[in-house]
Amino acid sequence: MFILLRPGCALKDRARILRAIEEAGLAVQVSEGHHRIVIGVVGEEDLLRGVALETFPGVESVIRLRPPYRLAARETHPDESVVAVGPTRIGGGNLAILAGPCAVEEEEQFLAAAQAVKAAGANLLRGGAYKPRTSPYDFRGLGAPGLAILRSVSREVGLPVVTEAMDTRHLDQVAQHADMIQIGTRNMQNYPLLEAAGRARMPVLLKRGRACTVSEWLCAAEYVLDAGNPSVVLCERGLVSFDPAVRNHLDLSCVPLVKRLSHLPIVVDPSHGTGRRDLVPAMARAAVAAGADGVMLEVHPRPEQALSDAQQAILPEELEALVPELRAIQEILRRHPVRIA
Repeated sequence: MFILLRPGCALKDRARILRAIEEAGLAVQVSEGHHRIVIGVVGEEDLLRGVALETFPGVESVIRLRPPYRLAARETHPDESVVAVGPTRIGGGNLAILAGPCAVEEEEQFLAAAQAVKAAGANLLRGGAYKPRTSPYDFRGLGAPGLAILRSVSREVGLPVVTEAMDTRHLDQVAQHADMIQIGTRNMQNYPLLEAAGRARMPVLLKRGRACTVSEWLCAAEYVLDAGNPSVVLCERGLVSFDPAVRNHLDLSCVPLVKRLSHLPIVVDPSHGTGRRDLVPAMARAAVAAGADGVMLEVHPRPEQALSDAQQAILPEELEALVPELRAIQEILRRHPVRIA
């Protein structure tokens, strides 16, 4: 940690800062330049967690050298994490294909979609029983009956299932029917829900908030990790955009960035990231080329009849054509891996 003092910082203010650091059990190194003074703190920064150094008179800024997401950081966990969801592995060179309709509408529809995505090469089945919608008049999922359909279809087709938990009241119910709990973009900073998901000891798919930084996203993952759950997968799903041509701005630059900052696996959702069926395949390819550990795709056997997100759902035959291309791209990366410094 470095503390930059304001020009002309009074000696008594400097002495107070030094005393606070030393009382926390840390050593200091003071560097005096012509115009500025920098105090270097030697030791474990966490010992100063309860000391608001930024508020001390004479302090201009505090530069912390350790990220606030200690458990998620690659520097504390150099090896890549691999998260197991049933027989499927996410991370470590495996390519996860999470596919299915946005929402469970009824059993026949969901079974047809599940059979189609499995035949196309998906290894995880997605579908929403609880749907957070902007308008209360839109289809918001079947709730508990939808969860029962999820589990029944999952067993019939032999695919593990991921579905969203919207709040702590539904978390236990979701955990009983799913193999992986999704925390959606609107709940990325719902800290009680994150902590409860951590205590659930099930794999968690954590979507990035619609207007959140990478650091905020990794801090959200830290809540799950700190609650005792190491099985966290990040999901980039696009940020709020000023351009109405697409639903969101899909930030593929975050994929190699997260790989540099964190050991957690990351998948990309180009369906929500673009909101356009015609753009999904290209952005899925780009996601894998950027180093993503998988993609999450909305697939519906009859998109024109979908009750949720019809405009971004691809057809099963499109998924069938896309999966071999994604695996081919990943194979190229396996032969020519990108070094993470």
